[in-house]
Parts: sequence; C-alpha cells; structure tokens
Amino acid sequence: MKGLILSGGTGSRLYPLTYTSAKQLIPVANKPILFRVIETIRDAGIDDIGIVVGSTAEQIKDAVGRGGRWGVRITYIPQEKPLGLAHAVKVAQPFLGEERFVMFLGDNVIQGGISTLIRQFAEGDWNSQIVLTRIEHPEQYGVAELGDDGRIIRLVEKPKVPPSDLALVGIYMFDHHVFQAVDAIKPSWRGELEITDAIQWLVDNGRSVHPYVHQGWWIDTGAPGDMLSANDLVLEEIEYNIEGYVDRDSKVDHRVTIQRGAEIINSMVRGPAIIGEYARIVNSYIGPFTSIDHHVTIENSEIEHSMVLENSRICDIDARIQDSLIGRDVVVSRSPIKPKALKLTVGDHSKIGIL
Repeated sequence: MKGLILSGGTGSRLYPLTYTSAKQLIPVANKPILFRVIETIRDAGIDDIGIVVGSTAEQIKDAVGRGGRWGVRITYIPQEKPLGLAHAVKVAQPFLGEERFVMFLGDNVIQGGISTLIRQFAEGDWNSQIVLTRIEHPEQYGVAELGDDGRIIRLVEKPKVPPSDLALVGIYMFDHHVFQAVDAIKPSWRGELEITDAIQWLVDNGRSVHPYVHQGWWIDTGAPGDMLSANDLVLEEIEYNIEGYVDRDSKVDHRVTIQRGAEIINSMVRGPAIIGEYARIVNSYIGPFTSIDHHVTIENSEIEHSMVLENSRICDIDARIQDSLIGRDVVVSRSPIKPKALKLTVGDHSKIGIL
C-alpha cells in the first residue's frame, strides 16, 4: 500500500498564525501535526508516501525533506488550487497507480494509530474503508448514514440537517476504483470535487465500502480551540522524561517532559506539560496542559493551558496567561495597566505590550 497525505489547505481558520506558516507545521506537544501523521502511516507499515501540497509547498518541503528521518520515501504532488479532497486524489493518480492506498488529512490528530485498519484493508477484499466517529456537530463535516445492517446508505457533505452523528474523520482507504468515481462526479455547490460524492458513487455502483466507527478521540485542528484540545490530549499520552536542567529551587511535576538544553530556574512546572529544547523558564509558573516550544524564554510570568511556539519571549506579566496560542518569534511584555486575565491568539513575529 501507499500513503497519501493532504497538506494543501490555507488554514484560514487559524489566522493569524497561518499567515506565515503552514497549518500542518504547527506543533502539538512540540511536534508538528504533519510529522505525527507521517509517523502514524509509517507505523502502519507504509514507507512510500505522497504529500499533496499547495501554496505552502516550500515550507512543507523544507520541514519534511525526503523523509529519511522517518525511514520513508516522500513524493510531493502539487495541487494548484484547493478544489476538494477528490480532486487531490485525481492529481495524485500518477503517484498512486493501481495500488491500494490510505489517504490522511494532514491536520488531523487521532488516538491509537491506524495499523489495525491498514492490515484489515490490505488483507481484505473491500474497495474502500472509511473511518467515522460520533461528534456533537456533524453538520460541519461529511456525514454518513448507516442502515440497520451497518452498511452505508448515503454520505452527505456538511448537511444542514445531518442524517446521523457519524462524521468522516479524514482517514480513507481506497483501491483503484476510486479513480472511476472521481472521474464520474461533478463539482459540488462549493465548486469542489467532494470525497463524499466519490464514496457515494462507489456505494451506488456496487463497490464494497466498509465503515469503521472509531471509539477513541479525534481532533480536527482547524481552529485555535481545536488546536489546544489536541494539545491537551497528546500531552496526556506522551512519555515524560527530564533531559534538561532543573535547579534545586524549582518544582517539576512527574508528568512533565523537559527536553535537552532547557533550563528551569526557581520555577514551578505542573503537568501534563512539555518544555522544549533550550527553553528558559525563570521565576515563573507553567501550568497544566501547556506546551513551550524550543528556544522560548519565560521570565517572571505565569501561563497555563496554552501553546507557545519557537523563539518567543514572555516576560514580566503579572496576570496569568491562559487558553492562548502564541506564535513564533513573539514578544509579550508588560505595560503599565494590568488586566486580570489574558486570552491570546497571536501571529508569528508579533510584539505585544500588555495593557
């Protein structure tokens, strides 16, 4: 089997963070989401992976390279415009050929991996397998309606009145028949070739499409709140270890990872949390569910349930920062008038004086 990762979206719901960075490269627990997807596919035994890229192609290529660090081979597939998931399958056909493949959205985080699913599909005779999960607001996604026998009746893309609470989570497995489906469908009212329409075509034309209902957690990291939720869930599952320096005046919880070169000076860190390489935490409090990326400095400040990306500085903030997503190369410093709480979504290379 081959792997196909879709990484061509603009990430508009994550503005301003994605003005200067591909959304798939935003780190969750200090590791870019796209890297987690590559590892998930590799761990399922697939080492030939295509990545569909758009306007952020150069950033993706610079970060991922040829795939050697993961022991996989990466092929980049340009998609000139984001014309739908089925369109991405269409442009990837020369790479995929006649092989069965798994398609994975590059900004999704899922619990437990997909090794079992890949093995089932590789060894089975299904033409397709789709992964579903039950969510509260399925109208924001593709939705599946199943019959009493568990088979797919129909699929609808972002319906106003969802026929069920079963949403497609962005993991699909196909054989070569999907290319017939993609060629047969027409653009939706959004002007896109919808993957739900392609799967419906397979169902309507007698192909075997197997629905799998995922029982663990799944997060679409398209909005700041979703990104923080994904960070929360991943932080609870990582292996905790301390490679950096913690001085005798600091207190560090047992559910904390401190990466190499990081320094914790006269500070408290409560987990689950991760402190990145060569970060400096001085006279500060880092609360639960917080990711501090590499080369970040936090001095005389408090922060919890937040993400701070690389090379940023937070200094002399009296109020506790919480529920915040702070980009790369950001400077947050004190101004004379102090609020009681802060909630920030801050773009890269910003400087903010707190009023």
